[in-house]
Amino acid sequence: MKNIKALGLFVLAALVSLAAAVYAANWVARRGSVDTDRVVVAVTDIPLGSKLVPTMLGTAEWPRGSIPEGAFTDMQRLQDRVIKVGVLRGEALLEGKLAPEGTKGGLAAIIAPGKRAMSVRVNDVVGVAGFALPGNYVDVLVNAEQDKSGGTQQHQISMTVLENVLVLAVAQEAGRDETKPKVVSAVTLELSPADAEKLDLARSVGSLSLVLRNQVDKDPVGTAGITKNQLFGTSEPAAVPVSAAVKVAAAVKPAKPVAPRARPAAQLPAATCVEVIQGGGSTFNCF
Repeated sequence: MKNIKALGLFVLAALVSLAAAVYAANWVARRGSVDTDRVVVAVTDIPLGSKLVPTMLGTAEWPRGSIPEGAFTDMQRLQDRVIKVGVLRGEALLEGKLAPEGTKGGLAAIIAPGKRAMSVRVNDVVGVAGFALPGNYVDVLVNAEQDKSGGTQQHQISMTVLENVLVLAVAQEAGRDETKPKVVSAVTLELSPADAEKLDLARSVGSLSLVLRNQVDKDPVGTAGITKNQLFGTSEPAAVPVSAAVKVAAAVKPAKPVAPRARPAAQLPAATCVEVIQGGGSTFNCF
């Protein structure tokens, strides 16, 4: 009886093993029958702004149903094209990652249409201790003395002049794969023509500072800036409009000089007169 049970278990195990082997063989056969195409991929890490050469490229089998849009199957079509975003090894080359045909290599290839690249001098403090790296977004602050206007006194002010500005490069490097801070002497920013004019004026009238912001935070702030008096809570002197000052000055006219009056002549004491009658006539003698 025991032998029959052991034989039954052995037969059952053999059947289960055979079924598993058949299922595995069918699965491998189905995987092998998936249609694939050869897609051009990077065989090394390619930094942005680089011009493609054949040694950077290769091909790999890619399931036909999951080939990304814009992929290439012919390496000749990628000859002398320029990468505008970094590509990692094994990643497929897509049209969206390339600059327009005819673009030369370098930083100019990664500037967005309608934008300009402008560099500003920074140090370890202005450059956020080296954490303002390519691909990050910063705000630009200026600290300057406001000009006198409307009779007001000149005072110091700090305010944000540009927001959400893309850092294209630090020093001469535009790579965006590093996360280690790097203290440099210059940072290149991507700006619209109008913002480039603002930045050029701001750096000529005061000192600049970069403020690092979260890459997903796109909300504008729109602060009005802060003055020294507002910072320390002291009251600012009231401004006297020029027009009012002129009116007051015109209203207060100097008095005309008054000529001294001549002193009246001293009156002589009254004279004593005597009438003298002589020979039918009379005369008056005063003394």
